[in-house]
Amino acid sequence: MSTKALVVDDSRAMRSILGRILIGIGFEVLQAGDGQEALEVLDREFPGVGLVLSDWNMPRMDGLTFVKAVRAQSRYAEIPVVMVTTETHIEQMVTALEAGANEYIMKPFTAVMIEDKLRMLQVVQ
Repeated sequence: MSTKALVVDDSRAMRSILGRILIGIGFEVLQAGDGQEALEVLDREFPGVGLVLSDWNMPRMDGLTFVKAVRAQSRYAEIPVVMVTTETHIEQMVTALEAGANEYIMKPFTAVMIEDKLRMLQVVQ
C-alpha cells in the first residue's frame, strides 16, 4: 500500500484538518487546491498515491469532474477516491459514486468518521 494520500480542497483550512487526520493514521499528505492541480499532482506522484480525498465545490475543476477525469485513466483505477463535501443531497451522493468515487463523507465530519470509511475501503487497518 502506498503511504501517500492526496487531499483536494480549495479551503486551506480543510486541507490542513484532513491532512492532520491522515498524518495521524500514517499517511504522507499531498495537497491540491482544485481538481486541475490534483491531476497534476497525481501525474507527478504516480504510482505513489494510494488514496484521494476530494471536495466537490472548487474553482477551475470541481470534484465531480476530477473524479471522472481520474476514472477515465486506467492507471488510476486502483486508487480509492473519497468525496468529502458539504453536498448532502442523496442525488449528489449517487452521482459521485456513479462517477467513480468509492465513498462519500459529508462535512462536518470527525476523525473517527474518516478512519471508519478508510477501514471500510481497506485503506487502513
